[in-house]
Amino acid sequence: MADVISAFLNTPILMRALLVGILVSLCAALLGVSLVLKRYSMIGDGLSHVGFGALAIAAVMNWAPMAVAVPVVIAAAFLLLRISGSSRIKGDSAIALISTGALALRVMAVSVSGMNSDLDSYLFGSILAISEGDVVISVVLAVLVLVLFVFFYNKIFAITFDENFAKATGTRAGMYNMLIALLTALTIVIGMRMMGSMLISSLIIFPALCSMRVFKSFRSVTVCSAIISVVTFIAGMVISYEAGTPSGASIVCVNIVCFAVFSAIGAIIRRNRA
Repeated sequence: MADVISAFLNTPILMRALLVGILVSLCAALLGVSLVLKRYSMIGDGLSHVGFGALAIAAVMNWAPMAVAVPVVIAAAFLLLRISGSSRIKGDSAIALISTGALALRVMAVSVSGMNSDLDSYLFGSILAISEGDVVISVVLAVLVLVLFVFFYNKIFAITFDENFAKATGTRAGMYNMLIALLTALTIVIGMRMMGSMLISSLIIFPALCSMRVFKSFRSVTVCSAIISVVTFIAGMVISYEAGTPSGASIVCVNIVCFAVFSAIGAIIRRNRA
């Protein structure tokens, strides 16, 4: 274990991966609680498809990937929020509508250019391939997400539990829903490089679900989700380093084990209370 710690601390690539991963894990866990409670947990999957489509087009056009993906995913998040506000199209249908459309654009762009291999790292994740420029952008965006979440924590809590009551008390629910959409979009973009578009939604869903097995208050669930997300990320990175497995898949596997453990603990607690 000491050799692994030494390797992470003394290798710049691993240190960059660890820094970005911890920040992204925190962002995803904090937002995941609100998204799961509002039944928008699959928004991460939908926006990741949008981001992957934007990255494919950026690669074909030889543009900067992050510079293209960030505004496109933010626009898609706002569009998704607007569509979901319609009484005719519900949240899950809106996510499917946008994600499938983005995937179609990605397939068309790749088929025209023939450069499929260059996009594999965004599809399955390759955290060790993050460049110094990506690290700077990711850290700035992640810190922005964390600061905004903490600053508007009370408002996010209010619209998460009872949006109608929040509106009645004068809270601008629409604006704060847009804030959650913005923060989620930023988290998805910076997390895609680490986890890949196929697995990024797991960072949003698993920590929140694990915490909800044991804790009941919003604050307890949020704090526990953040801790679980960071611990499972580090454990997944260690497993990936030792076993030579993909980092994204390793982190998800650790989350699955964590969910099983917390489910068992929750069942024991409920049985003792009964």
